[in-house]
Amino acid sequence: MKLKTTLIKNARIVNEGTIFNGDILIEGEYIKEISEFISAKSADVNVVDAEGKYVLPGVIDDQVHFREPGLTHKANIETESRAAVAGGITSFIEMPNTNPQTTTIEALNAKFEIAAKTSSANYSFMFGGTNDNLDEILKVDPKKVAALKLFLGSSTGNMLVDNPKVLENIFSKTKLLIAVHCEDEGTIRANLETFKKKYGDDIPIKFHPEIRSEEACYLSSSKAIELAKKTGARLHVFHLSTGKETHLFSNKIPLKDKKITAEVCIHHLWFTDKDYDKKGTLIKWNPAVKSEHDREELWEALLDDRIDVIATDHAPHTIEEKKNVYTNAPSGGPLVQHALPAMLQMYHREKITLEKIVEKMCHNPAILFDIEKRGFIKEGYFADLVLVDLNSPWTVKKDNILYKCSWSPFEGTTFKSRISHTFVNGSLVYNNFKFLNVKAAKQLTFNR
Repeated sequence: MKLKTTLIKNARIVNEGTIFNGDILIEGEYIKEISEFISAKSADVNVVDAEGKYVLPGVIDDQVHFREPGLTHKANIETESRAAVAGGITSFIEMPNTNPQTTTIEALNAKFEIAAKTSSANYSFMFGGTNDNLDEILKVDPKKVAALKLFLGSSTGNMLVDNPKVLENIFSKTKLLIAVHCEDEGTIRANLETFKKKYGDDIPIKFHPEIRSEEACYLSSSKAIELAKKTGARLHVFHLSTGKETHLFSNKIPLKDKKITAEVCIHHLWFTDKDYDKKGTLIKWNPAVKSEHDREELWEALLDDRIDVIATDHAPHTIEEKKNVYTNAPSGGPLVQHALPAMLQMYHREKITLEKIVEKMCHNPAILFDIEKRGFIKEGYFADLVLVDLNSPWTVKKDNILYKCSWSPFEGTTFKSRISHTFVNGSLVYNNFKFLNVKAAKQLTFNR
């Protein structure tokens, strides 16, 4: 069968710390050639003129909750992967707190089967740890699974791993990268009881960052890091939300040599506790959105490379669920469609360069998780590519939100930049607000 060939002309290519003018030749699933000038050698070549646009590697989101199986009234792999592709995310790593939880090989394989049929973006899943599933953890193939996810703070079901002996055993024995949600459950429960005595269940949302406090985050993060150092485990700390935690991480060695890494999410870089009055429970996340000072320290750590990755923690709920009183309103919100536009908005505000966005959203997730042949614009790599128009404003409205839950914390926001084209494995799957009827996604593989 003849390989399909696409030629992207006149692009501003952002890759490995530089921006340069050039053409990209795609043959089949892979980038065949990158050069200053490439001519279309036959009429069969599909030419995409990228004049005035920037080409980025497809974004790799290392933390999403797509809610399938078991919670599909909120979202599913099909709907959320489409939203991701529209937002320039070409690969995702999904979390294990579904129903059933991804804590057995059987449940893991079932998710891979769903994604193979329905996902628009490349996919992998994290395996979940519990207090009693070490035998299953040790069966996981590190070449096929992104990481082991441990909830060291609140979680659904029985996924809170709070037995110190079990934790040390897991850290000592697994060959997988360990990704952790760090909030100290005892601290949170004590804080919650204090506020419940005063307000009942209808606690004003502005107290969320006092309940899920800096202390709760720091206590848990520092313990996890201490355990990783003791056991030699490879640790990745999800969604830092406090300035204090950033000082637990180092920028003294290259990412490829780090044993302990960190991530920050879009919402902790965008919102602060001042936004609770307007946004209410729509910006209720765990860990909580905190102060302006915390946000500034997160930015500082991101830019000086103590924080390695930007992700979304995309975690949709229905609007009806979010409108409940504080104690019944679930934490989390949808973000994959708007994450890259939000970061590009920060570029326009001169908070971050395009090269740094690409480093933190594309290159570093690929390095950190040892993802094979993705995250860079390189000859021989999969052609996961995103074309961006930096000066084509659009406003987030109900009718252009693609999440199954049909709302966004960014509703009403005007972004200056838009995603014009998304390529997944060499196939154009999204073009100017329209999806092409192409299924090109593949399971991610890991070079371990």
